[in-house]
Amino acid sequence: MERKIPEEILEMDRRDPLGHFRDKFNRPATFNGEPCIYLCGNSLGLQPSRAVDFVELEMKKWAEMGVEGHVKGKYPWMPYHEFLTDKMAEIVGGKPGEVVVMNSLTVNLHLLMVSFYRPTRKKYKILIEFHPFPSDRYAVESQAKFHGYDPQDAIIELQPDSGSAYVSMESIEQKFEQHGDEIALVLIGGVNYYSGQYYDIPRISKLAHKYGAVAGFDLAHAAGNVPLQLNEWGVDFAAWCSYKYLNSGPGALSGVFVHERHGKDFDMPRFAGWWGHDKQTRFKMGSEFVPMEGAEGWQLSNPPILPMACMQASLQLFHEAGMNSLRKKSEQLVSLCENLINSIPGERIELITPENPGERGCQLSLRVIISDRKLFETISSKGVIADWREPDVIRIAPVPLYNTYSEIYIFSEILKESIHEQS
Repeated sequence: MERKIPEEILEMDRRDPLGHFRDKFNRPATFNGEPCIYLCGNSLGLQPSRAVDFVELEMKKWAEMGVEGHVKGKYPWMPYHEFLTDKMAEIVGGKPGEVVVMNSLTVNLHLLMVSFYRPTRKKYKILIEFHPFPSDRYAVESQAKFHGYDPQDAIIELQPDSGSAYVSMESIEQKFEQHGDEIALVLIGGVNYYSGQYYDIPRISKLAHKYGAVAGFDLAHAAGNVPLQLNEWGVDFAAWCSYKYLNSGPGALSGVFVHERHGKDFDMPRFAGWWGHDKQTRFKMGSEFVPMEGAEGWQLSNPPILPMACMQASLQLFHEAGMNSLRKKSEQLVSLCENLINSIPGERIELITPENPGERGCQLSLRVIISDRKLFETISSKGVIADWREPDVIRIAPVPLYNTYSEIYIFSEILKESIHEQS
């Protein structure tokens, strides 16, 4: 179905200084037989078209060089993770020595908690966000159990303000006032996967440190979505995946941040592997582990090259676009989407993502008042790729690298029609 797009929306696309990045991604042309509107970058980012080139380069090198590819070619495999560090550090606001790409997200959270969750008889509790992503909950609960604590006692979950999905800073401060002497670790998602709320990371970090706790963050929904300044904010550690806003492919690798004040603390407990060993002496095959300085010292294994090759393509695009420019467009896209959704008559949906642009990223979460999947299935049948999160939320993510203002308008029309059809 061809739709007439208002001239002012078309003009926004014509004036978009980041509009040309859209053509640097491969996009589904159709979905359920309709022109596709892809609004699921919060779950899986689209494929940068150059990802294939980076992967094929390494496949060719493997074919032509074999093991010599570790030390030869444009991107030798031995130090391959280092080719990602500077650009990843730009995205999260860390110094290069504070950032490394390795493993998958939950693996990295566990490795970091081995070092940073050091409970004592008095301080043993872990403060987590409201409605955390299940994998985070499982990881935190298992860490508490590993140290001999009952998760029901050891874990404190933030709670939203009455009648909402929003967790105010005041309620977070109250949790610290009530339990600060018992909290050993804070582990909060930078952007909540369910509501889309962007937590105040610097203020939470300061609160954690005020009460003698470690400040850690899962940035799965924040990295590549909102500007971050992890070094400046004093965050102790963070980890994030790269298959959402960072467009590095399904199951892609994770990034890790360890603040520089911890980077030379070699007495800190950690699980060790040979790739965290001092690179100058690693291949002397000594029996004593000598960790590298910085985040690299938390590595275990040699880098998986093909996933890192995919990541190269995406990080180059972020470097070219710049997080501040992406943030500006993101706010404009989301505000347009919010206004269009709020103009839809009826009471079938409710936006639960904060109205304040400073407290959200790309994602908008639409709570379906009658909590079944029928509305979601209807918009899907009309070509919209979004996602459903139990029990009652449709999540959409207007991503500034590849979504357009026209797509947001068309989505709002599809949503309005679908609500009308079911009323």
